[in-house]
Formats: sequence, C-alpha cells, structure tokens
Amino acid sequence: MKIAILGGTGKEGSGLAARWAKAGVDVVIGSRDAARAETAAAELNQLHQGPRLTGASNAAAAAAAERLVVLTVPYSAHKATLTDVKSQLAGKILVDVTVPLDPQNPRRVIMPLEGSATEEAMAILGDSVHVVAALQNVSSGSLKDIDHPIHCDILVCGKDKDAKAEAIALMEKLGVKAYDAGGPESARAVEAMTAVLIGLNIKYKLKHAGLKIWE
Repeated sequence: MKIAILGGTGKEGSGLAARWAKAGVDVVIGSRDAARAETAAAELNQLHQGPRLTGASNAAAAAAAERLVVLTVPYSAHKATLTDVKSQLAGKILVDVTVPLDPQNPRRVIMPLEGSATEEAMAILGDSVHVVAALQNVSSGSLKDIDHPIHCDILVCGKDKDAKAEAIALMEKLGVKAYDAGGPESARAVEAMTAVLIGLNIKYKLKHAGLKIWE
C-alpha cells in the first residue's frame, strides 16, 4: 500500500506519516513546496529509521498514491489544495482531516455553506472522488508522540460504504479502533466536536482530550 499525505509537513501530517510508516505503510509526504516535503521525509526517516517515507509536491504525491490520499492542511488552504489536486484524486479515496476552526478562536468552528469541510470537499471534487472524514478529533500532539499509543477512537464519515471500510482499515494500522459514524452529514458533528475538545484541553489543562466509544 502506498498512500499520500497532503500537507504532510505539518504537525498532524508528519505525526501520521511517522506512525503509518512504522506500521509498514509506504507514505509520500506532500507539500506546496516539494523541497520542504523531501526534507521532512528525510528527517523522519533518519529519526525513526523508516525507509518508506518520500517527499513530493501535493500534486505529485496525490498522483503517486495507489488508492488513499489523506488531507491534513489547515482549513485556510482547504479549497485551494483540493482544486490543485482534483485531477490527481480521480478514482481515489480522499480522507479529509480538515476542521473549519475559527482562526480567531479555536474553541469554535465556522462551517462552510455546504455544512462541513467534508461536504465542501465533496462539492469541489465531484463524484469521481470518494471523500471520507476521519481523524478530526485526535490532537496533533498525540499523533507526534509515536512512542505512545493514541488513546482515543476514530469516527469515520462518508457516503460510500466501501470507501469508509478502506479508510477504517487504514486507521486501524495506527493501533486505534475506528467506527463508521454515518454519512457525510455526520461530519458536521464530528468536526464541531474538535472545537469542544480543544476547549476542554484549555480549560482543564489537558494535552490530548479525545473521544472513546464504550461498547
């Protein structure tokens, strides 16, 4: 399996890249700046002794992915990045991690007209791309700390059942439990919950507040 992480030089993206590489997944780190992505990949390979990480532009990374592409850019870059890589995503699954946080107050979200960042991605990309929402409720600090497990569950939302199943299988390579949380409209609640968790971290001086499903 070869996947791409667009915006993979950031805290979330680099943490995911290191964790998936450690689990045996070939990862291409994407960035607007290909040189920056190559540097990030080299640093992670040296730090974690992993041979599977490479770097490229976002478009080249998306093209190199066999099936799954993960988007970890800030919401301010959401539309532009999706527009730039639309043709490279055709026929693939996009796992959108984006949350439309208020840049002035991360304890609240400002949802786009479509209802969520996930639904916005669907509107931009059209039916040729299977958009799935996941990982919105996991802190970047938790992802970066790869020597410790992620102590929360993952909610996965999307329109296509098979695409969600593939995304869930990828999530479980992180050593977590992932759940099918419903259609794309469920992403509205999942994305909004991120702001609640950030608020809990701030109020109670926590580091990695997350969600856990008790069966």
